[in-house]
Amino acid sequence: MWEQISSHIRQVTGKPFSTATPRSVGGGCINSGYVLTNGQQSYFVKLNQAAQIAMFEAEAAGLEEMAASHTIRVPQPICWGTANGSAYLVQEWLDLGRGGSAAWAEMGRKLAAMHQWIPSPSQSQGSGVLAFGWHRNNTIGSTPQINPWTQDWTEFWVKHRIGYQLQLAGRRGGHFPSGDRLLEAIPRLLAGHHPQPSLVHGDLWSGNAAVTKAGEPVVFDPATYYGDREVDLAMTELFGGFPSEFYRGYNEIVPVDAGYERRKILYNLYHILNHFNLFGGGYASQANRMIDQLLSWA
Repeated sequence: MWEQISSHIRQVTGKPFSTATPRSVGGGCINSGYVLTNGQQSYFVKLNQAAQIAMFEAEAAGLEEMAASHTIRVPQPICWGTANGSAYLVQEWLDLGRGGSAAWAEMGRKLAAMHQWIPSPSQSQGSGVLAFGWHRNNTIGSTPQINPWTQDWTEFWVKHRIGYQLQLAGRRGGHFPSGDRLLEAIPRLLAGHHPQPSLVHGDLWSGNAAVTKAGEPVVFDPATYYGDREVDLAMTELFGGFPSEFYRGYNEIVPVDAGYERRKILYNLYHILNHFNLFGGGYASQANRMIDQLLSWA
């Protein structure tokens, strides 16, 4: 397998790359991760079952989409495919460091710049007006993420985010007695909020952002689509949060809109429901508490 991957790297880059012994590194809960190096060039390789190749294809497309904005740094996808029963995605290897306050403030500014980026007409259905969604489905973790182009943000969030996750949770045996009431309430919760479609990372928790040893902010492992920019900001506050300098830098470029403190609960509910669908456990009770809180405001 590693020889096939090395050969693919040589083919795509046009540079010599001898087969090297892989070294296991952190790949998260969904994939296995390896660094493949011959002492001169190094690459990060993700592995999963061959049936998951579409997940890697979509991830590579998401990285390319974010790179096209020329705003925040992402690892360059090199190649992807299947070998010996495994799907693989090869990316640029980045040496990551700790990052100080200046780097995290710059992270915020660069993310804000990506959220303000306007894509070409070919990425906006040829109409000049970009909708919410994306040109393909992808995954959030290993859960399918459905991204049909939709003009109305509230409709998109009801049908293709919260509604879809509740459907999956029901099949998994989850009990969310107020789920239908919440779906009916979301139009009221989002009333008066009319976001512009922004290119979003889609899975921006603290484990998917870092600073290189050279001090450059970088994000990776995206679940890309066009949505309300606040979905990224909301998720940065889950699972430990980002340093305060990040939010200061972001707000220097484009401050959050009024009502964000409530909307972020709705946006983060998507990820908590997804964590229930992936891992089960206490995420159901957390999701139900969030639903009750949202309904108290509706």
